[in-house]
Amino acid sequence: METRLYLIIPCYNEEHVLPVTSGQFLDKLLELIRLEKVSENSKILFVDDGSSDHTWEIIKKLGASEKHFAGIRQSRNRGHQNAVLAGLMEAKEYADITISIDCDGQDDIGAIEKMVDAYYDGNEIVYGVRSRRDTDTFFKRMTAESFYKLLHVLGAEVVFNHADYRLISAKVLKEFANFKEVNLFLRGLIPLLGFPSTSVYYERHERAAGKSHYPFRKMLALAFDGITSLSIKPIHMITGAGVLIALLSFCAVIWSVVRYYSGGTVAGWTSMTSIICLIGGLQLICLGVLGEYIGKIYLEVKARPRYIISERMNVSEQVKDNETTTGVESRKNMGGGKNQQSYAGKHRKKDDKTI
Repeated sequence: METRLYLIIPCYNEEHVLPVTSGQFLDKLLELIRLEKVSENSKILFVDDGSSDHTWEIIKKLGASEKHFAGIRQSRNRGHQNAVLAGLMEAKEYADITISIDCDGQDDIGAIEKMVDAYYDGNEIVYGVRSRRDTDTFFKRMTAESFYKLLHVLGAEVVFNHADYRLISAKVLKEFANFKEVNLFLRGLIPLLGFPSTSVYYERHERAAGKSHYPFRKMLALAFDGITSLSIKPIHMITGAGVLIALLSFCAVIWSVVRYYSGGTVAGWTSMTSIICLIGGLQLICLGVLGEYIGKIYLEVKARPRYIISERMNVSEQVKDNETTTGVESRKNMGGGKNQQSYAGKHRKKDDKTI
């Protein structure tokens, strides 16, 4: 089998979980190789997102003991989305298919084979989707569902209950490399590519070890990034609210003038003050939303690298001392060169389908 698979696994301070899940990833990859569904040259690519513990040392030990393990290290912590991006861009010159999955063992590793099978059925993108959220707290379940519904209302195209567990083909990855956003929300960007896709459903498990490094504060920030990165409807809503308030204010002025000339008294300073405070608060909220969009424009026009790779493990072509790999362009230096494109593979059906 010539289809080369790269598992992209972002890691941040995962020294407790890596020794547990790395073996599970390897077992699954070797099983796929044995079943001739992927190439012997497939890799498990760990992306160290600037960890402050011994995560990188563990990754290097794994690479020294097994040829299928590879790793890259970011110069500093840039966040989960940029870590996934760094792995994808590093693998894009070598992999026929990539599957991104977190290293904590919560996403069902068994679904990897189903994703590969779905790829051979003609799908260029395969989304890993949670079949249920019974393991979540009521608060997290409620906020997650509200978030997805809000995105749909705002016109963003996302897959419900899908995070970042997905398969994408080399064809998709090549086109995705043209997206240069600094503010990343991958689960919203991938559907924009429009290639044939389907979903594989799985049940989410508890963490294999350690504790979560994605608290509610980070989830909230990611949600806000998703909304402001994929939709400008909040700005339209601000415009609509401004027009409505202006009309109401104009009507209030007309009413006050009529009352004055008809001999009535215009009382109600308390209510008037309350209305002024309310409108002032709405104005500050509107300015905040506009500021978020302006801030994003400010960051985007700078075009700074989205990540910088400081170290590589199992690199076949060394990067010269005067060259640095950034999020703008990745060099070919992970896992050896590819002599020819083997994207289709012997299992791949010719007729693509959109689901």
